Amino acid sequence: MNVYESDRAPARAAWPEFDAVVLAGGAARRLGGADKPGLRVGGRSLLDGVLSACAEATATVVVAEPRPTARPVRWAREDPPGGGPLAALDAGLARTTAPLVAVLSADLPFLRRATVHRLLETLTGPTSEALFTGAPPERIDGVLLVDGEGRWQPLVACYRSEVLRRELALLAEENGGTAGLPLRALTRRLELAAVPDPLASFDCDTWNDIATARSRIREHEHVLEEWITAVKDELGIDLDVDTRALLDLARDAAHGVARPAAPLTTFLVGYAAAQHGGGPEAVAEAARKAASLAVRRGEEQAAAEAQDAGPATESTPDSATGSDDG
Repeated sequence: MNVYESDRAPARAAWPEFDAVVLAGGAARRLGGADKPGLRVGGRSLLDGVLSACAEATATVVVAEPRPTARPVRWAREDPPGGGPLAALDAGLARTTAPLVAVLSADLPFLRRATVHRLLETLTGPTSEALFTGAPPERIDGVLLVDGEGRWQPLVACYRSEVLRRELALLAEENGGTAGLPLRALTRRLELAAVPDPLASFDCDTWNDIATARSRIREHEHVLEEWITAVKDELGIDLDVDTRALLDLARDAAHGVARPAAPLTTFLVGYAAAQHGGGPEAVAEAARKAASLAVRRGEEQAAAEAQDAGPATESTPDSATGSDDG
């Protein structure tokens, strides 16, 4: 397999139409049969983290037994249950309609929306960082991530749905079904590209992997983004706000008023934004007003402190060392 780099720039920045299929029904044998999708990293389940990463999908299908999730999904099950990843993909794909599909495992604690967008962007307009098999960039059938050891990961990928359906149907015809077939039976029939990303492709197969993920997520450079995303998912809200503006507001409230004013002020900003219809614009306007008030309050306090300090007090006759008396 010859590999070369494309030097083409991304074709577009907007999200193309796509569905997502999340495979979450594995046996997790290396975890002793634990409920791997339900294991928590960073305070939320592995499955909910992956669902957050593909939130822009028109439809998301999870192939597993139904369970509570932070985002609404469709459910599917391979036939027979436990029939392997190819059978699971076949079952999930049957419930999608978009021309592109993100195919993801449910154990990717560092997968983010930006990574899914990057895969779709490369599939629809190959980027200079992508690695290709022998096919021209415009004829690729899918884009996968490459992990830290150079392995191509077909379950952190985006594909052209029509091609997957065609090849899965041929495999089923040739083998009497897709149950028990390995993923490579499909991927070796496709023209693929890959994008290196050791972090986003990190998956949790063992308890050591879970421990590593829990440790790394606390040190990850995007820890604040992780937390905000997790909180939004937990609260069931989908709102993009200017995080820097809110942090600046909290700083101004803490410095201009008192430290406890920071969380209370940001809460009031959120409440005010909700009272005015919600949305990023309402949050930004409420934050602007509160920040302006905090700055004025701080300036007033600084001026008062400066006035209290005043110039050095001059000696008066009564306080002079020498006296005319006696």
